[in-house]
Amino acid sequence: MTTEQLQIDSAARVRVLSEALPYMQRFAGRTVVIKYGGAAMKDGSLKDEVMRDIVFMSCVGIRPVVVHGGGPEINTWLGKLNIEPLFKNGLRVTDAATMDVVEMVLVGRLNKEIVSLINTAGALAVGLCGKDGGLITAKPSEAEGVGFVGEVGLVNPKLIEVLVSQNYIPVISSVAADETGQPYNINADTVAGELAAALGAEKLVLMTDTPGLMKDFHDPESLIHKLDIREARRLIDAGIVSGGMIPKLTCCVRALAMGVKAAHIIDGRVSHALLLETFTDAGIGTMLVA
Repeated sequence: MTTEQLQIDSAARVRVLSEALPYMQRFAGRTVVIKYGGAAMKDGSLKDEVMRDIVFMSCVGIRPVVVHGGGPEINTWLGKLNIEPLFKNGLRVTDAATMDVVEMVLVGRLNKEIVSLINTAGALAVGLCGKDGGLITAKPSEAEGVGFVGEVGLVNPKLIEVLVSQNYIPVISSVAADETGQPYNINADTVAGELAAALGAEKLVLMTDTPGLMKDFHDPESLIHKLDIREARRLIDAGIVSGGMIPKLTCCVRALAMGVKAAHIIDGRVSHALLLETFTDAGIGTMLVA
């Protein structure tokens, strides 16, 4: 690399750092709830980058809270135990045997792996599920024939507030129990949205395997960079948004309606997507505001 190229490269880095400064100042001390999943959870290099991004956010004063699911890993372990994964209208049919596997994988294996990765990257993480400290009280899903699939009933964020005030990074798996102690498998996007609202979070960030919200799912150039609640509801009603993006968008709209300042749908397959969306003017995904 020539001296001129080095100077250009250095100037570009300085511009990036300078651009990030006002965002660091603005979000310092604020809570950001991150739903971690998709390719970023399966690809080893992406996984390491996400953990470093979360630690970076913590180091500049942001209070990250991580929520995760783990569908592919659950399917892998069901296969090892000769239990066939079943789905009904997009929901995992969760009988007692499947619920045991879900809890083992999410609360035991994946949760502690994420905690360990964050700790290795230089921060202090604490692994939890909805059962811990009465964080989430589950209720059965209204869908019929899906077994122990749950919804969020009540959220008690006190434990999370204590942890983030002491600079710990909570890592929460989407398993919770009802008032009788029966565990339920809850959609991780839903848990993240409800928790963001209960914490009065500055941001809710959903990591997905798409560039964001698009007018045409097959055309990345149709990415919608910013919209408000009214526009989001119009897109759903008009059928422009469909499939698996509907529950994600609905989750964002609900969180905004309950006081979250902004919600973001970003592409977790892109290196350092979290930092690009949080600390740059252009961002990388779709930002929803109230």
